[in-house]
Amino acid sequence: MATFTKFNTFIEAVFEKKIDCAADTFKFALTNTLPQATQSDFDPVTNHAAPAAANGYTTGGHSVTIASSGQTGGTYTLASTTDVVITATAGGIGPFRYVVLYDDTSANDQLVSWWDYGSSITLANGETFTIDVTASLFTAA
Repeated sequence: MATFTKFNTFIEAVFEKKIDCAADTFKFALTNTLPQATQSDFDPVTNHAAPAAANGYTTGGHSVTIASSGQTGGTYTLASTTDVVITATAGGIGPFRYVVLYDDTSANDQLVSWWDYGSSITLANGETFTIDVTASLFTAA
């Protein structure tokens, strides 16, 4: 199971209206570079060296379909109905160890969180990597 970590500036960005969880476009990016909790903006070159945009990996990452957002009993949940599935084509994808979630709509692509998969992953041609987000992208209480 991947370990979830949020970026420190995420909560501030929500409260200061830099992120609209219900309306913005969110993306997952893959990286083999350890994210730092103090980072605030997504930068695929300097801070989040992503695999090359080829072989099934999209430049800037893969979009997440937001299905619902709202709170129940004081806990806010942002959810998707569709897992993000990345399929490697000729040449493969990777290595990557971390999946970074960021807000592609906000100025400077505000970072939200990342998941650490514990070791580097490389996908060979035809292999898939599934980011399971059907329950929720995140909850906040």
